Amino acid sequence: MRHPFGVSHRARENGIHFLLGCSSQKETNESTRKSATIQAMSDLYAKKSLGQHWLNDDGVLNAICDVGKVTSEDTVLEIGPGQGSLTTVLLNRGAQVTAVELDERLGKQLDEKFKSKPFILNMLSILDFDLSTLPIDYKVVANIPYYLTAHLLRMLCETLHKPQLSVLLVQKEVAQRVASGPGDMSLISVAVQLSYEVSLGRVVQAKLFMPPPKVDSQILILARRDEPMFADADAKKLLHIVKAGFANRRKTLLNSLSAGLQLPKDQTTALIEQAGVKLSVRAQELSLDDWHSLYLAAK
Repeated sequence: MRHPFGVSHRARENGIHFLLGCSSQKETNESTRKSATIQAMSDLYAKKSLGQHWLNDDGVLNAICDVGKVTSEDTVLEIGPGQGSLTTVLLNRGAQVTAVELDERLGKQLDEKFKSKPFILNMLSILDFDLSTLPIDYKVVANIPYYLTAHLLRMLCETLHKPQLSVLLVQKEVAQRVASGPGDMSLISVAVQLSYEVSLGRVVQAKLFMPPPKVDSQILILARRDEPMFADADAKKLLHIVKAGFANRRKTLLNSLSAGLQLPKDQTTALIEQAGVKLSVRAQELSLDDWHSLYLAAK
């Protein structure tokens, strides 16, 4: 059938494609490139040695970003972006993302996938990354490999350039240990709570990961204390006492502190009594205020 102006429908369609040829071909190539990148990412297997477990559940990914209150005003440090699922949500919310990835296989694909986005990739261990290169009030939002959790928490506690907010998906047991109160405290919970206000988000079932880990995860939320919890305390000396107290959880505080601080029992007894703490308690029973009192008594 001929078109009213003497041009066949097929010829008209070909003419339109010809006029739009450059743009159409470019869009096709871009779509093909993105599809190839996505396929390449999905083909990469998770390395057990790096604690990799892919999380692609949109509900959980958005919940993590909701808790982090991620907006276009934020610079977000993402640790172990993996296949880039969480990265995509962060970028869609307008954040500037600085990612740290150790797996070179993933790094190449991530660079390609997000090359037109506000995305900076650093190929190294987070333990070797300089947090001071990030702007003030940066955030940390990440699905953390289980083996890395304790090292990362220590790093976030010890750095002078602390994030204003950290939202970490970690092993459920670890999250609850960090957020615990007197009666079930640990060295890690005391150390973290001295620097951050700690709260818990939703539990994430193991089946939502690929491959599934053996245990569930939970969102751990750390909000930086802008003022020291104890302004009169030297943080390192205070933690030295805490470490001594937790040196042997099964022993009473008297025995643990005496051994950890290398003090005679009579001096340790006097220190504990001066702090107003019972001699028979164990370290896990103490509150942050109790540790502060012990610090003051030891000065």
